[in-house]
Amino acid sequence: MRPKFIAATLCICLCAGSGFAQSQPSQQPSSRRDLNFPPAEDNSSPDRLARDMAKKASLERATALKNDTERLLKLAEELKSYVDKSNENILSVNVIKKAEEIEKLAHSVKDKMKGPN
Repeated sequence: MRPKFIAATLCICLCAGSGFAQSQPSQQPSSRRDLNFPPAEDNSSPDRLARDMAKKASLERATALKNDTERLLKLAEELKSYVDKSNENILSVNVIKKAEEIEKLAHSVKDKMKGPN
């Protein structure tokens, strides 16, 4: 009688244990987000957004600097061409305008190189 009692007790424990395991919530991720703890891959964290915006601004500034320096080189070549065509007695209005344009662009490039204040 004793072995039957032990077998019956084990059977009851196993059945109760499996029913208990089924009634527990599963450990699989639910389709519902936990509002208190956003997932780690969430791209909307303030630090990440700030970093991404700073990186984008830096890339845009670098692109603008490249374009401005190419334009500055072109203007300098045009100025040289104008100066070569003139002589010591004639100073063209185009030379003065081109020099002023170069000066403004050079200041702009200098300010962009300093970066945001």
